[in-house]
Amino acid sequence: MRSTRYFWRMVILQSTFSQFLISQFEHTTWAEWLGVITGFICIYLAAREKVMSWPISIISVVAYAWVFFQARMYGDMSLQFYFLFTAVYGWYYWKKKDGNKEEPIASITKKQWLMVIVSIPVLTVLLGFFLKTFTDTDVPFADGFCTAMSFVAQVLLTRKILQNWIIWIIVDLCYVPLYIYKHLNLSAIFYAFLVIIALKGYLDWRRTYREQTH
Repeated sequence: MRSTRYFWRMVILQSTFSQFLISQFEHTTWAEWLGVITGFICIYLAAREKVMSWPISIISVVAYAWVFFQARMYGDMSLQFYFLFTAVYGWYYWKKKDGNKEEPIASITKKQWLMVIVSIPVLTVLLGFFLKTFTDTDVPFADGFCTAMSFVAQVLLTRKILQNWIIWIIVDLCYVPLYIYKHLNLSAIFYAFLVIIALKGYLDWRRTYREQTH
């Protein structure tokens, strides 16, 4: 008797959870779907050192700019314009004008690590106070921190520096609860998957880097 009640309780809970997920996805906008799908593709291609990741990222950037505007995440919205610029630059840098040889992977220097460690908290504070003062966002410092981390990680990615993936892993983990709080549930799931892709990207790039240096 007890096992029967337990069985039906689990069925009801699973049904309720499934209905919740369906409801959340029904409220997901077309822009968020577009941003997630193209974002997944471009990150996967970046992890495989494919130059086509950059033009595809432009589509994701434009879609997410609109998503973040609607969600009042103005730091991340502004970040998309920066991503748009870096997508064009990264596209050029990864594939030089002669088009014959792709740029090799590099490793971060001690000086660059110092710049990263200093720049992230400074940018976080500046962005946080700016967003708190001049916008109606309810997550100024969380938005500022994720924006600062993404800004730095993107700089390293465009220069094809191995350790960009370490920063992306950290920032992707931070984005998951932030997106859940902002009811961007599809994006939260997407960024959870990005943690795995970023980890694989780091391992693949590290292997390639070691092959280059031996």
